[in-house]
This record gives sequence, C-alpha cells and structure tokens, in this order.
Amino acid sequence: MRRVSIDPRIGWQKRVEEYGLYYHTLRGEPYWDESACYQFTSHEIDTIEQATQTLHEMCLDLVGEVVEKGMLDLFFIPKEYQDYVARSWEQGEPSIYGRFDLAYDGTGAPRLLEYNADTPTGLVEAAVAQWFWLKDVDDRGDQYNSIHERLIDAWKKLRDRDAGPLHFAAMTRTDSPEDYITAEYLRDTAIQAGFRTSFLDIGDIGWDRTRNVFVDNTGFPVHRCFKLYPWEWIFREEFGPNVARSATRWVEPAWKAVLSCKSILPLLYERHPDSPFLLPASFDPLPTGSYVRKLVHAREGANMQVVVNGKLAFETDGPYAGGELYQQPAIYQALATELKPHDGRYPVLGSWVVDGVACGLGIREDDSLVTRNTSRFVPHTMVD
Repeated sequence: MRRVSIDPRIGWQKRVEEYGLYYHTLRGEPYWDESACYQFTSHEIDTIEQATQTLHEMCLDLVGEVVEKGMLDLFFIPKEYQDYVARSWEQGEPSIYGRFDLAYDGTGAPRLLEYNADTPTGLVEAAVAQWFWLKDVDDRGDQYNSIHERLIDAWKKLRDRDAGPLHFAAMTRTDSPEDYITAEYLRDTAIQAGFRTSFLDIGDIGWDRTRNVFVDNTGFPVHRCFKLYPWEWIFREEFGPNVARSATRWVEPAWKAVLSCKSILPLLYERHPDSPFLLPASFDPLPTGSYVRKLVHAREGANMQVVVNGKLAFETDGPYAGGELYQQPAIYQALATELKPHDGRYPVLGSWVVDGVACGLGIREDDSLVTRNTSRFVPHTMVD
C-alpha cells in the first residue's frame, strides 16, 4: 500500500460532474482529489476483503444476539420502537448496502474504526467516479470495485421478493447535494434492475390517517422506500410512531439501527477480544494509553476527543455536544496505530458491503487523525 503523486486529468471537474459528482470542490479545495492515488497489491486487497467479510458476519451475529436477549437498550432505541426493530430482524427484512471504515497500513490486519450501516455516503465516488478515472488514466488498470454491478444484482434480488414500486427519499440537492446524488445514484441502479421508482424529498413524505399509510406528494402510497435518513432521527420525529404501524417497508431496514450505533464497538470487542480486525473498546473510559472518545450517534467525525498517552491531544467540534436532542453517551476505542500518515495525510479505507458481500473500496484522507465530511476522496488502483 503506497500513496503515489500523479497529475490530475485536464478538465477533471467536468469529467466527474458527468457522473453526478457536483460537490467535487468544497470551500475552494478539491474534495475529489486525483493529484494522488493509492496503490494496493492483490494480497493487500484480499486482506481487506477478508477483514470486511469477517466483520460483516460478526455484526450479523451480534444483531441476532441483541434481538434474542432483548439488549436494544444498549443501542438507545426508544422502548416504543424496540418491538418494531426486533420484528424487522426476525422477518428478514433485506439490507442493500453498508460501509466499514478501516485503518490499514498494508502490513498488519485492517482494524475497524466504525460501521456506517444505515446511511453511508461516498458511494458515487467509490462505485463510479474512481472507476472511470481509472479507465481514463489506464484503460488496462485494475481496481477493487464491483460495487455498481453488486447493487444492480441486490435490487434484482429484492425485486424477486417484492416487485412493487420503490420510492427514494433524501434531502434535496439544494439542502444536501451529497445525500441527493447518493439517493439518485441508487435509484438509477434500481431502475436498471427493473424497478419502477420515484424520488421524494424526505420532508414531503406524508401520512394518510384514513388509510393508515405513508404517502408521497401526489397521495400515492409509499409501498417500499429507500430513505437516506438515520433511524435515530426517525425515532424522535413527530411522524416516527407511524413507522411501526404502517405497512411501508424501508431500506435500510429498522434492524440497521443496531449496527449504525457505535455501541457495537465495545460489544464486538467483548465477544471477539482476539480478533485481529477489532480495536479494544469499552463503554467506560480507558484508564491509560491512547484512545478516541466517540458519541454513539455522532456523525462525520463530530464531537470526538483524541487522547494520546493519557493526555487530550485535540477534539473536534460539532452539533452533538449540547441540547436535549443531542445529549448522548460515548464509547471509548483504542487509537489505531495502523492509522499512519502518507505524505502527511491519514487515509481511512471505506470498505463496501452490498447484499452481504464485500465488493469495493473508497479512500478518504485528512491532515488529522479524524476524518470529517470535508476530508478528500482519493482513488485507488491494484498492482501486482
């Protein structure tokens, strides 16, 4: 694994915009950064793939145990939703995708930092933009990336189970370009799989009290809906109680509320303390050493504290520090020594799982140890 400086393509901005990546530049700096790429050997990719598949199976086993033993309180799921979450698991409600964030330096084992199980973004960058970047710079080059094909197959599998219309709900392009483009890209893959689809602003989802169903802005019932909106937010919305009583099916399903909570990190470590893919983690402060304090539902690197050798090195700001809606407990995770700088930047590997199969890689890097929503996306290649 190494970082290689390269020349960006002439007119790269227009090129990535062809695939919907309009947010390629943030605050005057490239978010999509093709002035470098990461190169991996096939052995390193096999290692990442194995780690991802193993972590995925661990996570599914954990959900089964949590539901069976009634441990949903540990994931701060309100009492009134716990039966609904458990039922979604017991009924085998299908999941389409998720992203494991890993620390890896190319020598030891990849280590799990977090699991973006419910509303992962960075998908267009990983599945499409970096693939066409590779074809432009090296038509015979290789890349760990079958995300697009896996998504189409996953939707086909869902369509075999349920061929009804499929809504895609997210914030608008004006409010959140990344969420909008992610939802629209996923909608395109569902169309290729044969679904009838429509896009719906998340704020336009309505509730028909007479029919006891969710409806879109035309009054049409929402049969099944991909929602790029976190379950923990839904649980505190005014319309939230309607979710459990309606017939609408959701992607991602409600049982993903377990895996999208950072409470999985100490629980996974308790169950697999010898796994090479896990970092020590606890619900209680670690007594010594270097660790990161993470709020269980914080996002995009917000409100984290990084402690090095027992002393606070730095902390990040964000919206989760105060206010009744955002007060939440924390977990403590050992600092990953595998997170090493490459040319002064720290890469985090986003390893994608689609329909239960590890199938691709996207890399975000930052000048600090914490990856934020402004951290750069850098493409990768495979070399022998």
